[in-house]
Amino acid sequence: MKLGRLNHVGVATPDIDASIAFYRDVMGANDITEPFVLESQQVRVCFVNTPGENGTAGTQIELIQPTSPDSAVGKWLAANPLGGQHHLCYEVPDIHEAKAWFESQGKRVLGEPRIGAHGTLIFFVHPKDMGGQLTEIMETPKGGH
Repeated sequence: MKLGRLNHVGVATPDIDASIAFYRDVMGANDITEPFVLESQQVRVCFVNTPGENGTAGTQIELIQPTSPDSAVGKWLAANPLGGQHHLCYEVPDIHEAKAWFESQGKRVLGEPRIGAHGTLIFFVHPKDMGGQLTEIMETPKGGH
């Protein structure tokens, strides 16, 4: 297993529209995707695209608003009502190989690989096994980033 590209930083928010306005008006973001609902995870999601070097894509900020208070993000926001950094997401070339590797290291993988907001397979690793940080592992999207 080798650490892949940091794909995005997940930021939970109680109000995705207010967060979009913040990133646009205060942070100067001019490339923000339209929010969409990811039913399987009970969240409304959009991506703030940051510029990379020499015209390449930078790391994304994933804004996530729960659509249910009983969702994982809804429960997290109940404990952190202002929102904030929720997770870091790293890319890997093979999600099943990565899952087996993390499990062989004694890390707690939270559920089976499932389709995430980028349309590729993902899983999460428990924060207690990752230095206190909820970590998403994502199969690199086909065709690049």
